[in-house]
Amino acid sequence: MIRIILADDHALVREGINRLLSAHADMRVVAQAATGDEVIAHCAQVPADVLLLDVSMPGPGFLAVLETVRAAGRVHVLVVSAHAEARYARTALRAGAAGYLAKEHSADELAVAVRRVAAGGRYISPRLADLLADDVAAGGRSAGGEPALSDRELQVIGLIGSGLGVKEIGARLGISPKTVSTYRRRLLDKLSLGTTADLIRYAVDQGLVDGL
Repeated sequence: MIRIILADDHALVREGINRLLSAHADMRVVAQAATGDEVIAHCAQVPADVLLLDVSMPGPGFLAVLETVRAAGRVHVLVVSAHAEARYARTALRAGAAGYLAKEHSADELAVAVRRVAAGGRYISPRLADLLADDVAAGGRSAGGEPALSDRELQVIGLIGSGLGVKEIGARLGISPKTVSTYRRRLLDKLSLGTTADLIRYAVDQGLVDGL
């Protein structure tokens, strides 16, 4: 039996995925979480094999939750997200996720991904594999021609887009305000932007605000 923790901040989404998984005799949802804090608590207290983790949830950022869960080493993480872009998958896989699946895929593909991850394997869809290959072939730029951002840069710009100040971002990430300012200047240069307001607009337009 594959024991699953289901994490998504939308109750209807959780209910739908739960029903899909319950149709398989070898799968059972043992806990559900609506926030990052609940994910961390459930993973520490509830025996499970797979965590289905959404990218955009209230509480600790997506990367912080993923890194905390993976450090404990108790559960395999399959990210199930509305974001199909390669940059999200690349970030998730680098942070320790065993797989990444966009929500647009079928219930059958979700079942395949859960079983593969539960068995200790890795899973990305064929379409996403092509996007990742294009990303690599683009020489450090996304398939759309935009500069590729590092994991830390994605964290910083996501928090800037959320409206946090330099000190708040530093406290959240465990780095100094001076280091945050350095990342801010680097982001402005890399993205050819002029002001913090431009960074905020970019983060919102690119869907980088939630879940980082």
